[in-house]
Amino acid sequence: MKEFSFKTRQKNIETLKTKKLDVFIIGGGITGAGVARDASRRGLSVGLIDMSDFSSGTSSRSSKLVHGGLRYLENLEFGLVFEALSERAKLFKMAPHLVHPLRFLLPLYRGQRVGMFKMGLGMWLYDILSLFDTPEMHKRHSSKSAIEAVKSLKANGLAGAYEYSDAYMDDDRLVHETLRSANESGAASASYIKAIGATYHDCGKIKSVKCKDLVSNEEFFVEANSFVSCVGPWTDELGSEVVNSWKSRMRPSKGIHLTFKKERFPLKKAVVMPADNDKRIIFAIPRHEMVIVGTTDTDYQGDLSEVTSLEEDVQYVLNIISDYFPTVEIKKEDIVASYAGVRPLVKDGAASESSTSRDHVIWSELKNLTFVAGGKYTTYRNMAEEAVDHMLETWPIEKRLELSSPNTEEPLNPNATDRVFKEQEQLIAELLPKTLLSQNQVQFLIERHGREAVEIIKLENSNDKVGEGLLWRLEARWAQKTTMCFSVRDFYLRRTPLFLSETDHGLRFLEAIVEEFSAALGWTPGQQQAEVASFKKHRDAELGWKS
Repeated sequence: MKEFSFKTRQKNIETLKTKKLDVFIIGGGITGAGVARDASRRGLSVGLIDMSDFSSGTSSRSSKLVHGGLRYLENLEFGLVFEALSERAKLFKMAPHLVHPLRFLLPLYRGQRVGMFKMGLGMWLYDILSLFDTPEMHKRHSSKSAIEAVKSLKANGLAGAYEYSDAYMDDDRLVHETLRSANESGAASASYIKAIGATYHDCGKIKSVKCKDLVSNEEFFVEANSFVSCVGPWTDELGSEVVNSWKSRMRPSKGIHLTFKKERFPLKKAVVMPADNDKRIIFAIPRHEMVIVGTTDTDYQGDLSEVTSLEEDVQYVLNIISDYFPTVEIKKEDIVASYAGVRPLVKDGAASESSTSRDHVIWSELKNLTFVAGGKYTTYRNMAEEAVDHMLETWPIEKRLELSSPNTEEPLNPNATDRVFKEQEQLIAELLPKTLLSQNQVQFLIERHGREAVEIIKLENSNDKVGEGLLWRLEARWAQKTTMCFSVRDFYLRRTPLFLSETDHGLRFLEAIVEEFSAALGWTPGQQQAEVASFKKHRDAELGWKS
């Protein structure tokens, strides 16, 4: 695949400045990435910007699940669940290195609002809405077999449980792979570019968006025929900047997650924990590197760029864990890390955050400005397709007919397909004689990157030494080359699991990683210090509840 680096960024900025585009996308999270891939694969000329790192907002702060949304059945949102389950099946094939099947256990206790019979009907409906295209059908557990399945689960009052299939994912890396695929199709994407205004045609349509490069401080204009806003919780903020008659549309909802070492909180299956009289769902999710528990769901009115986990948020999640897993005796000091994000919910008159619909909304302003807001991560591909179709409604009919087929169900990365992973053992044997890495480390790279592990290992040089730090040096070199990563903080937070999964948050590798970025980007000692300070500032702000 083509390079997608800091050098690519500079070339793309020149394209944005000098070429009138078919479509210009504001927002480089999963929705913007999906729209860029869809539009570019139709043959449109595409530009995309994000005011920070790609996926730095909501798209890297999810529960990291690909799921239908079992709880939405009670709200009768059958269409949303059907769409999500259909897209789940597609994502298994599109990104097998990023989306992994997982079994979920939903325990039911006497006195809860939903009993075994009603939940059983819901489970059958969930499998039916998936058209039975699921890794494994649901299963009913007695109280005894539920405890056998998850031994640390609270036994007192347990009526039984249901087990069903969904998936976990690497949410930030799914954004990067989607953008890499868009890059292959010619999309010109650039991070750390902020939209700060617009110019207009006499008819009121947008002519260009004024942008500021937050790295160089240069300002420039991007012209396009159509513009698409994919800024999630920032929709009202951007809308009020460019639309005079803007009316507030969003209901931002804050959610936090806690992470634990798998040794401290051992789970072989995810556990679904209804809370607040069943109105809210908390998940405990075992992954390859850690266990994630979340999420909360509260209205948020603060600075969208400064959202963090607070003491009361952390304690709420700990109380839920203590209720469902009393014998594990999880304490505050067992928490490895936390992360907080804001969901881009659209106002629908619902009484609470939890009951607000997760369905997406697409609408137009000024004729050539399309807004996309709300939605579930799982449905991003379909949401992007609908957004591009909506945008094209104002285009000439003959042009729309030419651009009707996006073909976005193909794998995001041809080097990471089911076929590649079936040859994993053979690939390990092929690579081991060519690297200083251990067999486990080679396997780790293959599981994360598929056959691109071959290219990553080629990045080793004569100065490299055997050791744990080499793996992350190679990951840093690869992130620079393929994900437009040019910040230590961004590498720790959105290219690797280090910050969330390591008890020291990966600080023992910090010197080596700074060296890698400095060598590639020519940093001065002052720039190196600033990068370290930026990462530690984020750590201290997010983990302030620890003090």
